Amino acid sequence: MIQSSQFLHPARLWEPASDRVRCLTCERRCVLGEAQRGWCRTRENRKGQLVTLIYGNVSSLSANPIEKKPLFHFYPGSVALTAGSWSCNFDCPWCQNWDISKSPPRPGRFMSPQEFIAQTVRSRCRGISISFNEPTLSLEWSLEVFELARAQGLYNTFVTNGYMAPEALQLLIRAGLNAMNVDLKGDAGAVRRYCQADVEAVWRNCRAAKEAGVWIEITTLVIPGVNDQEETLRSIACRIREELGAETPWHVSGYYPAYRFTAPPTPVHTLEWAHEIGREEGLEFVYLGNVPGHHCENTYCPQCGELLLRRHGLGMMECRIRGGKCPGCGYSIPGVGLEGSPR
Repeated sequence: MIQSSQFLHPARLWEPASDRVRCLTCERRCVLGEAQRGWCRTRENRKGQLVTLIYGNVSSLSANPIEKKPLFHFYPGSVALTAGSWSCNFDCPWCQNWDISKSPPRPGRFMSPQEFIAQTVRSRCRGISISFNEPTLSLEWSLEVFELARAQGLYNTFVTNGYMAPEALQLLIRAGLNAMNVDLKGDAGAVRRYCQADVEAVWRNCRAAKEAGVWIEITTLVIPGVNDQEETLRSIACRIREELGAETPWHVSGYYPAYRFTAPPTPVHTLEWAHEIGREEGLEFVYLGNVPGHHCENTYCPQCGELLLRRHGLGMMECRIRGGKCPGCGYSIPGVGLEGSPR
């Protein structure tokens, strides 16, 4: 249990519930008695007041290429100072960051929002990202960071499972959220079985963020036996097109065994098949993830096929977009800050 008071902070979203309190941070809306913690283990009822246990508690900190999020149509070639904390509000048995996301809060490095932004400026990063574990759990800290970053002209991004409560999403947007990569883990049955969650809440938040002007990209970790069926992949691609727009990038990424899941790694041909499905369903930009050097890491003009952004792994090697348009046919390429330059 965390003893240091520097990590304790009043929770932003909660309400009384008879003799208990109801957390309104994420879609679980946990109701807690005295001294009880929520499903995520980061919020606790202390004498009728909800507090977060991870304010400024940084478990992981690194300056990452924006392509790592992955965000391919948002300031390509830029670097974001990226912070994570502890725990998660999903129960995925294949978690790739299980060492922090499956851990209850532990004492980490305390960073005030001011210190984090100062480090961002010193590191010459273009913006910030809250990632590694589920960033919604760092809501209170993120809101302060976002406002400070916006005042400095920095961008704000989230890499998330998208299971925040609508109230939390609106606070993030008002504070300056610019872009999100949302992990859509499968169809309703798979998300319910493996994550103990309702995927419709994720779709709802994606639509709301898109309508508010937040740049959205979707990632699906394609896992054998979980979400690699044609019906599942086609349904996700179709919903992205219909609910978020054909211009919304979809990243189909390769899974590797981790934590408590031992299915074999995703074959590259399965990812290529998912890419084909996405294009057949009308998506303009479908990318392969975790396959460095594959040509489907690149961005091509959906109208004429011109190579626009050449990547290798996490590196953006060449950007040929000019004035937001394809140099070959003049097609407007959707995204934010696309006049990138390779590092």
